[in-house]
This record gives sequence, structure tokens and C-alpha cells, in this order.
Amino acid sequence: MKGGPEIAVISLSIKEEHWTGYLELYFQREVADLARLNHDCVGKLLGYCREISPFTRMLVFEYASNGTLHEHLHYGEGSQLSWTRRMRIILGIARGLKYLHAELEPPFTISELNSSAVYLTEDFSPKLVDFESWKTIIARSEKNSGSIGSNGAMCLLPSSVENRHLDIQGNIHAFGILLLEIISGRPPFCKDRGSLIDWAKDYLELPEVMSHIVDPELKHFMYDDLKLICEIISLCIHPDISRRPSMQEISLMLESSIDTSVSIELKSSSLAWAELALSS
Repeated sequence: MKGGPEIAVISLSIKEEHWTGYLELYFQREVADLARLNHDCVGKLLGYCREISPFTRMLVFEYASNGTLHEHLHYGEGSQLSWTRRMRIILGIARGLKYLHAELEPPFTISELNSSAVYLTEDFSPKLVDFESWKTIIARSEKNSGSIGSNGAMCLLPSSVENRHLDIQGNIHAFGILLLEIISGRPPFCKDRGSLIDWAKDYLELPEVMSHIVDPELKHFMYDDLKLICEIISLCIHPDISRRPSMQEISLMLESSIDTSVSIELKSSSLAWAELALSS
């Protein structure tokens, strides 16, 4: 926008004949839900467009200039993500989820929590944005459009509208997988290696091999941070959901133990250590 803030526009690519009563209800509820989100680590909805002719449904968000975390981890930009920067991103995601889960009433969860749902600002601060759920809901609508009545899928799927942002345990499990993706630089699933969790399970609880998890793009990492992150991953993906921590507990664990100050980042570089050695 010339002379104004940069924005990100999400246009829902769907033909008018496939736009059902259910999707209209979903869109209106989603706008209302997104409008109540207000946190530094959550993408802010600035507005929306709802036109009949030409048929248009758009969501307008604040712009995050560095793209998604997924792009940086998996498409050649991982070298920009130092260990300290990754820890800051993890802390930001945890703060955002704590806000969504514990500080809103009713709570709000990210439908598809993964590295594609984390957008990065110019200084690599994370913003949680839930775009992926629209792909699923639109694909479902187009698939079923031939058999939907005049009221659309609304008469078939009312509960999914009301409960679409209430899966807190699902978010906590997904956060554990996301942590593993961030520190390893590996995707959640790979054709050659299968599930990332299955690949990492032998390393997560054994200090002598824990470092094998770390992204080879990283030249330096903090071992105490790694131990804590691995502990949190194991808790988040625990099969007994009663043993999984809340985001309040996870945030406290991270905030009380991980130091992302500039001094820590300097100490992690070989150049800084060389300079310290020369000056001593």
C-alpha cells in the first residue's frame, strides 16, 4: 500500500458455485475470531473483503517481510537462523501459544500448527498465522459440492465451526514436533527417513547422542538449551496427554532457562571467542 503499512492479502480461491452456506458461516466466524487476537507474536487481522460481484472473499493481515519459518528451514535459508535466533523464535511461538490458549476466553488454537504457520518479521520475530485450515475446508467443500443441499455443508458439519479452534492438546503435540523441526532443520516427514519423531526418538533422552539432532547448518549451539528443548519435546509428544505440560508451563520452562541476549550470541561465535582469548 503506497504511503501506508505493508499488508498480506489472502484470497480464497474458490468458484462462486462452490461457496456454500457452511463456508460463509465459517468465513464470518473466522473473521470474528481473528479480529479478537492482539499479541506481538500473533499475526494481526487488519480487515477483510466480502463482495458478491465479482465474488470475492479476502483476509488482510499485517505483513511479515521474511516469509515463513518453513522457507528458511527447508529452502536454503537455514544459514540465517543461528542457534540464538532459533531460540528467540521458539520463545516467541511459545508466548503466542500461551496467549492464545490461556489469555483468551474462549481459547484459540492454530488449526495447522507447523513451520508454515510461523511468519517472520524483518528482525525474525515470529508471528503465528492460521492460513492452512482454509485449504482443507475449501478442498472439502469442492469435493462434496455435488452432493450438498441448498444450505450447503452447514447442515452436515455444524460442530466443526464451533470447535475449529479448541484443540489445545493437538497444538501442544504439534509444538513438540515444531521444536524438533526448528533445532534439526528437518521436515516433519521425509520419504527416505519417514517421521521426524521416529528418527529422533533414540536421541531425545540420551545426552551422549543428543547433539546428533542439531541441524548440521549450525556451527554452534548451547548444550543446556538443547537438553531443555529435548525435554520439552518429549513431554509435548507424550502419548498420555495428561502428562503433557500446558503452554503456561512450557513458557515458564523456556523463559527461566534460555538466554537469548546479544552477549550470548557473541559468545557462541568463534570470532568472539578468538577476540576474548587475545584480550585476556
